[in-house]
Amino acid sequence: MKTAYTYTVLRYVHDIATGEFVNVGVVLHAPEARYASALCRATYGRLSKVFPGLDGEAFKGMMHYVQSRLEELGDGLRDELPLGGRSTSVMELAQSVLPPDDSSLQWSSPGSGLSDDPSRTLEALFDRLVGTYDEAPAKERRTDEEVWRKYRRSLEARQVLRHLRPHKIAVQDDEVEFRYAWRNGVWHCLEPVSLDLSSGDSIREKAHRWLGQIMSVKDAPERFKVYLLLGEPQQATLRPAFDRAVSILHKLPVEKEIVREELAGEFSERFAREVETYAAK
Repeated sequence: MKTAYTYTVLRYVHDIATGEFVNVGVVLHAPEARYASALCRATYGRLSKVFPGLDGEAFKGMMHYVQSRLEELGDGLRDELPLGGRSTSVMELAQSVLPPDDSSLQWSSPGSGLSDDPSRTLEALFDRLVGTYDEAPAKERRTDEEVWRKYRRSLEARQVLRHLRPHKIAVQDDEVEFRYAWRNGVWHCLEPVSLDLSSGDSIREKAHRWLGQIMSVKDAPERFKVYLLLGEPQQATLRPAFDRAVSILHKLPVEKEIVREELAGEFSERFAREVETYAAK
């Protein structure tokens, strides 16, 4: 059964005078399904080419803030009683996180449609309105962010996203930042890792890179566990290279869990139970 939805696009306007902009995010609200969420850019390579001088790290931080706050609001809507509270529009949701002003981030006028799966519709809108003109990396068939979307969907359905936030695991001379982490005495650090690459060498190199990064911070003073959420190669001939990469990743010298893509739902359910159990204490 299809449900009505509205959406708005987040635009980065580099120069208010010229009005040039690039789409950088989408918010979707389907009130009958009690669904609201957002997808925003996790990278800034394209924007840096279009607008030299962009503060990339500040931009990434803002995108993560906008997406995570709207995910939290979406979780709140799902928690409400069906007849409780007043109706909220997509613009009210979006502007509650990023109010209208004369800054470089601006919301578009709302659009609308019908969907039988609001989460997938959000992804489709993001791909069409934000990701269409991106250049695919030469060695990467799916990006880490595209792999994250599969796990994100399962975690979103179980209302886990609002508990996740960026966190850096640091030692005196190095650090690794995880985009999605949760703490219950131990930092649980989730990281999507696409191994859907174009060659066996690039798959192996990426696994070694992660091994090296974690090796560098293994003696961090705070306890942490790493969850590598893998995206597997779609090309059958690369399966042996993927299996070898998984063996490499199992050498991580810390507490860890290597999650294969087909187990995304099972992992999400188990992780959600742990979060819920801790929150209920």
